[in-house]
Amino acid sequence: MTDAVSSTPLVVVISAPSGAGKTTLCDNVRAALPSVSRAVTCTTRSPRDGELDGVDYHFLAEDEFLDRVEGGEFLENAVVHGNHYGVLKSELRAKLAEGNDVLLNIDVQGAATIREAAADDPVLSESLVTVFLCPASLGDLEQRLRGRGTDSDEIITKRLAIARDEMDQAGKFDHTLTSQTREVDLGQMLGIIELVRLAKQETVSTDE
Repeated sequence: MTDAVSSTPLVVVISAPSGAGKTTLCDNVRAALPSVSRAVTCTTRSPRDGELDGVDYHFLAEDEFLDRVEGGEFLENAVVHGNHYGVLKSELRAKLAEGNDVLLNIDVQGAATIREAAADDPVLSESLVTVFLCPASLGDLEQRLRGRGTDSDEIITKRLAIARDEMDQAGKFDHTLTSQTREVDLGQMLGIIELVRLAKQETVSTDE
């Protein structure tokens, strides 16, 4: 391997069931590691209170989103709870070109698509690290969802059913992190990133 490969920035994918805390974890990772960039996801859902277009998400009309899908502009895209989500290839390329690590907050379907893309993309394969944030239990997840106060009982029931299926896929990720407190989750996540860096350094040293 070359020095260029050893310095390849990481593409860190964090996935979790809805309400498990992945957005909070991603925000805390970025606060702790200012060099980490966040790839902004596109979505067709409406902005929640306080969310800004281009900062929290790229909010797109469904027609525009589907046109971009047709044009092959997305690295991955999926329908989650009736809304479209996706990461633009141009968004990821721009972040990697800056030489910084990229953090992707993506659902389980999207993570699977990115793993498939990495199989045919040596750069993405070298950079990719996938992490599944697992709730301590479905009961704990239900408590979190109800605590948000944004969803009806019907929606919460649907989210919990989807969460069961998503938790069954945790073994497909490189790392699994069982959610505890915000502080513990952050510490575990930073530890994973550090371990990946050390492993890459050891690989480079062995190949030199």
